[in-house]
This record gives sequence, structure tokens and C-alpha cells, in this order.
Amino acid sequence: MTTVLRTLRNYIGGESLDAAEGQTIEIVNPVTGESYATSPLSGREDVDAAMAAAAAAFPAWRETTPAERQRLLLKIADAFEARAGELVAVESENTGKPLGLTASEEVPPMVDQIRFFAGAARLLEGRSAGEYMDGMTSIVRREPVGVCAQVAPWNYPMLMAVWKFAPALAAGNTVVLKPSDTTPASTLLMAAIIGSILPKGVFNVVCGDRDTGSLMVEHPTPAMVSITGSVRAGRQVAESAARDVKRVHLELGGKAPVVVFADADIAQAVECISVAGFFNAGQDCTAATRVLVQESVHDEFVTALARAATGTKTGRPDDPDVLCGPLNNANQLTQVSGFIERLPAHAKIEAGGHRVGNKGYFYAPTVVSGLKQDDEIIQNEVFGPVITVQPFRDEAQALDYANGVDYALASSVWTKDHARAMRMSKTMDFGCVWINTHIPLVAEMPHGGFKQSGYGKDLSAYGFEDYTRIKHVMTSLDA
Repeated sequence: MTTVLRTLRNYIGGESLDAAEGQTIEIVNPVTGESYATSPLSGREDVDAAMAAAAAAFPAWRETTPAERQRLLLKIADAFEARAGELVAVESENTGKPLGLTASEEVPPMVDQIRFFAGAARLLEGRSAGEYMDGMTSIVRREPVGVCAQVAPWNYPMLMAVWKFAPALAAGNTVVLKPSDTTPASTLLMAAIIGSILPKGVFNVVCGDRDTGSLMVEHPTPAMVSITGSVRAGRQVAESAARDVKRVHLELGGKAPVVVFADADIAQAVECISVAGFFNAGQDCTAATRVLVQESVHDEFVTALARAATGTKTGRPDDPDVLCGPLNNANQLTQVSGFIERLPAHAKIEAGGHRVGNKGYFYAPTVVSGLKQDDEIIQNEVFGPVITVQPFRDEAQALDYANGVDYALASSVWTKDHARAMRMSKTMDFGCVWINTHIPLVAEMPHGGFKQSGYGKDLSAYGFEDYTRIKHVMTSLDA
């Protein structure tokens, strides 16, 4: 029996379009490992069309008042909320995410974040007008940068699309967004909803692979490029964008240290860390994957965490008890398996460490102990349901281990000692430090890293300002 695959199309200038050259990519459901749709493999002609649509729409969109942009963004948020069930179903089919958790943990933040940026559109601030030279008055204008080329990842297709387009549109920019080649479905549904609200060309979606993304970055039209992805991809984007001095916003990988001191509430820490490490199958740049535990409680902690991992359910998205869905694609399953297969002899698998079933891309929640700081699995991002545990002697060694990687996105500290928590949060070299918790995010606070985790901020007023440029206007008082 031949399966009829659903056809997905680009969204350009208010129209749903096939790739100009007719090429497609098969889209796979990670739960079954089987194709269920085709998506455009866009080339230069498609990218040119999307950029032309965004450029044509920009002059009128930038002139809309902040109040009007707010009104339209609020309509988008309301529409997403009203069609949440449909969005969740499409997202789950494309990613394998649990239906219940996607509905409760992703849709509400998406809607809230759009509403936040709708409000931010009306709150741009700058220096007051003033006389800094005799006979002259100066003012500062904040303006949209122009057309924004944006590339979203496959781990949170809907949520990361919101992080991209909401601040850009609120600031008066137009957008060409490329979802991951493995997860375009929910982004295209969002585009259809957005397109029924915004003027044509303000928001465009081009599907394709990394070559499509390169065409977007290289294109002369965008004034800014924003990507959430791997360090490798971020470097390539930065190098390409530098040729014509485009602005660049990079949110790249992470290797979050989770520092647990002996005075912490171990039971509470284990419960939170296991959820923060295995949620979304560990496919999160901020996931609690690298745990550092003070020596005196190390063995107790490892035993408890291994028990939690064993009790974490992996399975189909319609099972309400499932926390850990499948990995996103076959390549990711190979990557995660490879880290475990290459473990050094001194490492010990305390739980998991194997594929689950032979259908789809499921991997057992895994805990590994006995590791050294220079081991591959400590230094490199696994991006799967794997938590490593290392012992440390004291605060100085904890800090040395925590900072001893190339990534610097997120981290957490677990202790009842307030002064210690403040010292650690000051000296840990990460864009976010949580204390006695791990992974909560709010629209009002910035998210973004240092070092090889990239630069620029998502969320918050800081993320909004990234999509604006500053202009000084000086006028003579004698004219």
C-alpha cells in the first residue's frame, strides 16, 4: 500500500507556493520513523521571491504606529490561543512531543511572549532631547533595521519561531523565516494564521535545508540575520554575514552546569534536575545535562537520579504519563548513541544508555557517572536525554569545572547558603544562572549566552532592542 504524503508549501507574499524548481524534502514523524509529508526544498529563486516580498512590505509596515503593530500582534496571540489544539497536533506529529506537555508548557509561553512584545512595541525608550552643543538640539531615534532573515531550530519549532518573529515584527521589521528542514509543519500553520492578520509580505516562510539557509544569509536584502542552532552553523552565519556587514544574532549550543552543594535539598534537586534534563528528550540548549555534586553527597545523589531516570517514561505523544518523547531525527539518534558508545572505560552508565524499541527515534533517559573534566561527553553538547554527574571537593573546584567548557548559555546553583549562591552567580560565566531551580523562562527577562553559545538576547526589552537601530538627529536652533 502506497502512503499518500501531505504537501507543505512555502508562504511568500501572502501565498502558499511550491519550490520554484519543484524539489521537495520528505518529512518524518519521529515516533514512527516514517514519512508523512513533503516540504519544499527552496532554492535561489524562492529566496529571492521571499526577500522581494519582505522588502516591498517594509516601507508601509515600518510606518505603522506602535499601537497598530500592538493591535495586530495581539490578534495573532488570540488566534494562536484559539487554535491551540490544532497547533499542538501539528507540532506533535512533526516532532513526537507529548501532546499534553506541548499544550501546557509551550503554547501558553508562546502566546504570552507575543503579547509581551506587542506591549514592548509601545515602550521604546531613548535619551531625552537635549542641547549638548551651543545652538544645537539632539534627539535619538530608534528605528527598525529592515528585512530580517531568521533561521529557527528543530527542538522547539513553534516556540523558537515566536522568539524570532515577535520582537522583529513589533519593532517594525519584516521577516523571512526558515524553519528546520525536519520540522516545518507547525511554522507553516503559524504562517497561515499570521498571514490572515498581517499585510502581505510582512511575514514569509521559506522551507529548505542548510543550503537554503546559506542563500538567505548571503542575500543582499536582509539587514539582520538571526539564528538559533549549532555552533558550527553559527560560525558559518557569522562568517557569511560579515562579508556585507549584516547584523547577526546568534543563540547557539549549551552545556549547562548544575552545581549541587552538600547543603542543598537533594530530593528537590533530583526531582527538578531530572525533569530539566529529560524534558523534550533533553533537546534543549539549557537542559540540565552536566551535574556537579559535592563529594559528600555524590553517591546519594547519583543513586536518586538514576532511580528518577529509570522512572521517567518514554513513549508516544498521546500517553499522558510520558515526559520524554523521541529524538527529532535519525541523525540525532546516531549522535546521542555515539556519545554513549564512545564513553571511556572509567565512565559508568547508572541508568539507560540504550535505544528504546526499534521503531522511531526513542532513547532511554540516561545517567552517566565516573567522568573526568576533559571527557568528550563533558565538553561537547549531546542534545539528548543524557545527564552526566561529576564530584567536586569545594566551591573553587566547582567553579573551575562549571566554567571549564566552551559553552556559556545557562547554569544553576543548588545551595541553602545565600552568600555562596551570590558568589557563584557572580563568577559563573553563563548568560543565565538559576538558583535552586533550573530552566524556567519568562518573557520579561533576557535569554542568551556568552563564548561559543553566541551573542544577542532573546525575550525581554533587550531582545526587542536587538531588532532596532539607533540614529542621532541634530538640528540647529538658529536656522
